[in-house]
Amino acid sequence: MTDFEASYVGQLRQLVGRRLVLIPSARLLVEASNGQILLQQRRDFGTWGLPGGNAEEREGLQALIAREAAEEAGINVSDVHPYGFADNPTYETIHFPNGDTSQYFAMLFYTRSYTGTAHVADDESLDVQWFSPKNLPPMAMNHLRSVEAYYRFQATGEFQFV
Repeated sequence: MTDFEASYVGQLRQLVGRRLVLIPSARLLVEASNGQILLQQRRDFGTWGLPGGNAEEREGLQALIAREAAEEAGINVSDVHPYGFADNPTYETIHFPNGDTSQYFAMLFYTRSYTGTAHVADDESLDVQWFSPKNLPPMAMNHLRSVEAYYRFQATGEFQFV
């Protein structure tokens, strides 16, 4: 869904204004066979992060992540697995340029199964690229913490809370 005003959060904003809103969300780390990960450069802040977004009414998180991967990066994903949960208010409370403030509760997923060629597929993204985990661009802190949690999960097998 690329029209913010029609989205659940957009409609909620019309009711509550700039007040802090608690938002269920999800992020997806897509890992290519060569170990690179897919990142999206966000239009609102200019920083890089994982594809993902907010839940819509009557939408499960796995459906959300599949929708966002298609909308933001033009790929279809399958075989997604949870690896962590991000809920630390210090990092998950975001102040947007338009004055909105949101606190996210983000389920973190990963996949190595996707089809399509990644490309900018919506108006929320400036760019979509693959990066080596050893050479990441400037990232939003909450998204960088999500990437770091993925590699801790890979090393330990333990679900990560960040």
